[in-house]
Amino acid sequence: MDKTQNRFLSLDVFRGMTIVFMIIVNNAGSGAAPFAPLEHAKWFGFTPTDLVFPSFLFAVGNAMSFSMKKFAGLSDGAVFLRILKRAAIIFLLGYLMYWFPFITKDASGYHLAPISGTRIFGVLQRIALCYLFASLLIYFVKSKTAIVVISILLLFGYWFLLLIFGDHSDPYGMLTNAGTYLDKWVMGDAHLYHGEGVAFDPEGILSTLPAIVNVICGYYAGKFIQEKGKGYETLAKLMLFGFLLIFLALCWNMTFPIAKKLWSSPFVLLTVGIDMVLISALIYVVEIKSWNPWNWTAFFTTVGKNPLPVYLFSELFVVILFMINVSPGVNFFDWVNKVLFQVVAPGAIGSLLFAICYMLVCWLFGKLLDNRKIYIRV
Repeated sequence: MDKTQNRFLSLDVFRGMTIVFMIIVNNAGSGAAPFAPLEHAKWFGFTPTDLVFPSFLFAVGNAMSFSMKKFAGLSDGAVFLRILKRAAIIFLLGYLMYWFPFITKDASGYHLAPISGTRIFGVLQRIALCYLFASLLIYFVKSKTAIVVISILLLFGYWFLLLIFGDHSDPYGMLTNAGTYLDKWVMGDAHLYHGEGVAFDPEGILSTLPAIVNVICGYYAGKFIQEKGKGYETLAKLMLFGFLLIFLALCWNMTFPIAKKLWSSPFVLLTVGIDMVLISALIYVVEIKSWNPWNWTAFFTTVGKNPLPVYLFSELFVVILFMINVSPGVNFFDWVNKVLFQVVAPGAIGSLLFAICYMLVCWLFGKLLDNRKIYIRV
């Protein structure tokens, strides 16, 4: 039987879609503000862009439901080392990605970039930690009921930690929540994200706790699909449970706001619920109806086969574009947007066109790897 069918084409398409959308929202063109749905919510609230990263974690869980079968026959010690090794490699790649290009230039020449100001946590680092703890829980605890209880404790425990150790007047504020206090105490301002104009890390230590639940839910969704098959019963149960989680998230939002950058517990329920609904829709379209004109699924599976190298390429290549100076004070990234995309389509449309074109360049990189049968996994 075809390997793709064994893995369920709908799950592979879901992972590819997530990577494609992630590249688009991460690489908006300069010269104009992007469309509002392609930006993260400022703090509280939710946009389609906020769904991307939790969907990637959900897809990591999906993949775990297949890969953990390889642990059969191995000793507990061997399994622990495999999980730890994979998590360590992903974490290190994330750290090196933020340190890239490793050198700086001043009047005296080139120097090794200091690590004193390199961000420690980030997207790949969160994926690594969530994979590590979710895998260890699922493999060693084994009891589904116990893992459900642990997941609930993670969500409520995170809420209580914010209420207890955050600023009591504003426990959910960007600079006044317990997670920010912990990050600054452990890592210091220089090692945090500064994209908000202040030292604050949306992928910090404490907010990793609820994010683990995104991976756990992805694992059990993938396992459920494998066990129940490609039928209407599978689709209906996934969709109903997804809508239930969305409803619970909206109810919880009244006391604990939905916030991606805080990775609040209702944000976890909302994103998991939406992902289950999306997976249900893909099962219906791809698995049940087999609707695949022009082989559209291949576009997404091309990226989904090599998610890590394609994502790394997308993050590193754009840094190179910023490093190339077309003229004094003007880098290639800004130049190509100014003379091409903002001329052809001024405003948000031009910004989006650049993002799509950049995504296609990254897709071509994935296609090149696929054509040569190169699949890089850790």
